[in-house]
Amino acid sequence: MERYAAVEKLTAGHGFCERRACRLVGVNRSAWQYEPLRGKDDAVRERMRELANERRRFGYRRLAILLRREGKGMNLKKVYRLYREERLTVRKRGGRKRALGTRAPMAIPQEPNQRWSLDFVSDALACGRRFRMLNVIDDYSRECLACIVDTSLSGRRVVRELSAIAERRGLPCMVVSDNVLCREAAAGFGQQISMRRQPSARHAI
Repeated sequence: MERYAAVEKLTAGHGFCERRACRLVGVNRSAWQYEPLRGKDDAVRERMRELANERRRFGYRRLAILLRREGKGMNLKKVYRLYREERLTVRKRGGRKRALGTRAPMAIPQEPNQRWSLDFVSDALACGRRFRMLNVIDDYSRECLACIVDTSLSGRRVVRELSAIAERRGLPCMVVSDNVLCREAAAGFGQQISMRRQPSARHAI
């Protein structure tokens, strides 16, 4: 900046031409003649702030597209620079909260009828009609307690089938499933039957 002031002093106070003054001071003439254009971006900055308030999750690339549609097209790097200077950067959303600690491993059943597993399997006939199968397995003996096949298996149907198995074998200590319908049905299954088998202290889960 001192050299620029020296060039201005030579040209204004001593009558030097611009070319000679720049050569004596050692300033590039094109740099001396350069006029910053940032003051001409006020309208673009204002419109960018308005668009960012309307579209709060839009980044600078999408804002550049909206500006281009309004006839204010410019280099993407310049849009990014204005975007950063106006502090319009979109905050990153936080990651999914994860459970702290470790889950206790599921105990291994030590006798039959201690834990049942439920699972749905689906397939289609040759005509294209879908059907579902509900499999009930004893986790200790690996015995298939039931395999119910139908085109539709509601929660009430699952409760009815589980109740029929319980009448033959008795209630299990635990029923596990990774299916929402099975879990809800198992909860209803436990509520509808008044007599529950209580696990012994040795095999409590």
